[in-house]
Order: sequence, then structure tokens, then C-alpha cells
Amino acid sequence: MTIASQHSSGDLLADRRADYARMLAEGGDFSGAAELMEQALEICPGWAAGWFRLAEFAEKAANGKAAAAALGRVLELAPEDPFGATLRLAVLGAGAVPVSPPSRYVEQLFDDYAQRFDTALVDRLDYSVPQKLAALVDEGVSAGRFGTVTDLGCGTGLFGERIRDRAGFLEGFDLSANMLAKAREKQVYDRLAQADLSLSPEDCGVFDAACPTGRADLASAADVLMYLGDLTPVFVIAAKLVAAGGHFAFSVEDVGTEETYVLRPSLRYAHGEGYVRERAAEAGFAVLTSRQTVIRMDAGAPVTGRLFLARRLG
Repeated sequence: MTIASQHSSGDLLADRRADYARMLAEGGDFSGAAELMEQALEICPGWAAGWFRLAEFAEKAANGKAAAAALGRVLELAPEDPFGATLRLAVLGAGAVPVSPPSRYVEQLFDDYAQRFDTALVDRLDYSVPQKLAALVDEGVSAGRFGTVTDLGCGTGLFGERIRDRAGFLEGFDLSANMLAKAREKQVYDRLAQADLSLSPEDCGVFDAACPTGRADLASAADVLMYLGDLTPVFVIAAKLVAAGGHFAFSVEDVGTEETYVLRPSLRYAHGEGYVRERAAEAGFAVLTSRQTVIRMDAGAPVTGRLFLARRLG
């Protein structure tokens, strides 16, 4: 189920035709589904979620031109882009690849996903980044406990659960309020707050009077950077966050050595190892370990990622 499918038009007849369109799509008749969605949108032309649904059906019917036109209408009606229309346009080849996804899209995506996140990822998709990243930290940093650990993009707390025993103080930041609520239920973190890693250090929410720069002995970003294209902003944040001699552990979806980053049909970004190393070095980090591994399954196929452990130079 997509985000758009949960938004009603507010008109009973339009919703009914959209429901019929969904049933046709589930049966594989995407052209018929698109036609019914067009009828629904004649009734409610200002229904942004409906236009996004039309774009999905048109794309699956191999009508890229109609899909792109519908996505353009989505952006006219919802310029904050909670549906990720700019990402979908880029995948269709009808728009430039954005340097990061719309924050409103990521926030809404994970707000919706929060209740079933742990079960969906761990049980169904064999998601393994938190435990593999924690193991990488254990191997690479053997000296005792960390004073402060900052879990960037903490989600429901899957990495936090695995690092808690080594953290004197554990804090987590996430863009999604619902993800933070699930993390809070686990009672693992000493502090949780909302933050947007695509923004500047001054605006991102990671720093304030109670959260100074240079406070973290370890920062983590487990399965977070695939929701960012250009990694410069997050490395700038990490450089201000991590104390000299401290460490930054993170993962990416892997696209090889030579690439910078690409936007995949999943609407997640994959990054090249060389690009990651360059961004890390520019921010004052030395990469200690880079390890390729399978990070989860997607549509029955393994997704290859890369785990990094880097040290903040003094």
C-alpha cells in the first residue's frame, strides 16, 4: 500500500471509482485502472493523492508520458511533495535526480511505517544492518564503553538496542515522530528528539544548548544514508557532532567504486565507495573499515550494501 492510497478524495463517487481502479490494478489491468482513476479525477481534480495513484497505474501500464504528466499535477497541488513525486519523476527520466528526497515525503513514509517497521524489516526482509553495524563497532573499537552515543536516524531503536550496553548516555534522533514514539516504548534511549539530516547543522535539530557540538564518542547512521543523495550535509553534521578521536559507523546501499550516487526504482539512493570516502575525508574522518555485505532482501533479491567505520581526526 502506498501513502497515496490512504488519502480519500472526500467525494464518495470519486472514492468508489478509485477503489474499482485499485481492484483492476490488483488484477493486472493497469490501463483499465488508469482510465477509472481519470474518471475519479474528473470529479475531484484537486485530489493530489489521486493524481499520484494515476501516475502509478500509468507507469505500470508502460505509459511514462501520462505518468509524468500526472506527477507534474501532483507537485502543483502538493508542492511540499509528501508523495515523493520528484523522486518518481527522476526514476522515469522525466526530471533531475534530487540531491535528497523531500523531507515531508520521508517523514510521512516512516510515520506510516512505524507500527510494522520491526516486523516487516526483520522478519520479512531479513534486515541485518543494526546487528552487523554493531558488530563492526565491536571489532573496530575495543576499548570499553562510549561516554555518549548518538544514533542518527534511530528509527524504532534497532541499533540502539544493540549498542546500549556500551553507551554511558544514548541519544537518538529521527525525522519521524511515530518512529521516535516506538523507540521511546523500548526504554533504551536516554534522550530522543526529532531531526532532519538533510539540513544545515544550525537547522537540523541535532544541536542546541543542551546538545553541544563535539559531544559524541560514537555516532551511528544505520540504514539512513540511502534516504540522502548528496552526503555532504550529513558528514558536516557528523563532523560537528563527533569528538576528536571518536567514531562514526554508518551504512549505504552499494553501487560500486566509481559511481557517486544513483536513485534506484525503490526511491532509495545507492552510493559509490569512492564517493563516500571522499565525503568522509572532506569532513575530517579517516575510514578504518569498509565492508560489503547483504543488508536485506527486496522482492526476493538480495540488496548489497556497505558498512563503514570511520574515526574523527583531531
